[in-house]
Amino acid sequence: MQLSFLTPLYERPGPWASVHIDMGQEDESTRTRRELQARNVCDSLSRQGADDATGRAVYDALMSVPDRTHGAGRAVFATSGRVVLDPPLATRPSVAVDARWSALPHVAPLLDLAAQEPVCLVAYIDRLGADLEVRTPLGTRRAGQAEGRDRPLRGTGRDDWSELPFQQSVENTWEYSAGEIADAIAACDEQVGADLVVLAGNVRERRLVHDQLPVRLRPRAVETTHGGRSQGAATRLLDEDIERARREHLRRTADEELARFRSAPDATAEGVPALVEAAREHRIAELLVRPDGPDTRREVWVGIEPDQLAVRRTESQYLGDAHPVAARADDALLRSAAVTGAAVQSLSTHPADTTDTAETADDVPVGGLGALLRRPYQELEGR
Repeated sequence: MQLSFLTPLYERPGPWASVHIDMGQEDESTRTRRELQARNVCDSLSRQGADDATGRAVYDALMSVPDRTHGAGRAVFATSGRVVLDPPLATRPSVAVDARWSALPHVAPLLDLAAQEPVCLVAYIDRLGADLEVRTPLGTRRAGQAEGRDRPLRGTGRDDWSELPFQQSVENTWEYSAGEIADAIAACDEQVGADLVVLAGNVRERRLVHDQLPVRLRPRAVETTHGGRSQGAATRLLDEDIERARREHLRRTADEELARFRSAPDATAEGVPALVEAAREHRIAELLVRPDGPDTRREVWVGIEPDQLAVRRTESQYLGDAHPVAARADDALLRSAAVTGAAVQSLSTHPADTTDTAETADDVPVGGLGALLRRPYQELEGR
């Protein structure tokens, strides 16, 4: 997961109001429920020390009518009387409302709640061609068509030797159309950088297309019988197939990153002191976070700049700030990752996730925080 969308949060000093809220189902009581939630949030923030202007900004944001992208929930981040970021939540929070006033924005919950769906390139296939569609966390859009030969399309089903040339012509037509579709998928992938390619249609047609995809795309391709081109649109069963493939992709990615972490001890760090040092040196290439790990809540000290971190307040040589403040370790390290362009991988043990990934993540990394490191500058210069 890339955190560049969080950059606006780190262009202001704070302190911050951070709210994660379950929007609930829309019904006749929605307005009343929303107002009660907004008031409770503002009361909680006020008790924690938030200023009135920021409280009002949060209240107004929560009372505004959300757009359709806020179906599961929303997060609101505000400071100095202004809402800076209001991202949608793709997953409902485990608690109805979480409101915090803290030195840094509390962004850690976004690792599991914000939209992080892989980009899916869907091909609705038949013997004439395919309609292409791209699905991203921001929505769905059409991505063109592929057209093959239109004759001959159908064999006679007879065993007469005289029909063999015609049957061969049908086979050639199917092969040609599959090749055209595969080429169109590959060209579209070059533009959108899809994480998954979903082939929807009859088994023979999608198998022919799969076999003619470039080798680089085949590991990313999944097949489904639901939502073929003749239906003209996605179906509920297709949506379920894509969601299943998306979850599998996320699990596989987590497995791969854990394997990298375990296999390269000389290029990794775990534990708050080691990670703080790596963040100061801008050496974190990918931050691994197990949200329920005890180290995520550990207190560290931070200055205004993302690389001003220290385990203890007395480490003034690292803080470089006359007035350092305490912050959660996960939020401090996520700020550093966002600003330095490091990737972040959540190793969530969500109750609904009973995969091996959740089980093997329980003790890796130790404390719940770890990182894959960039090579030191001196090593690169010495090559």
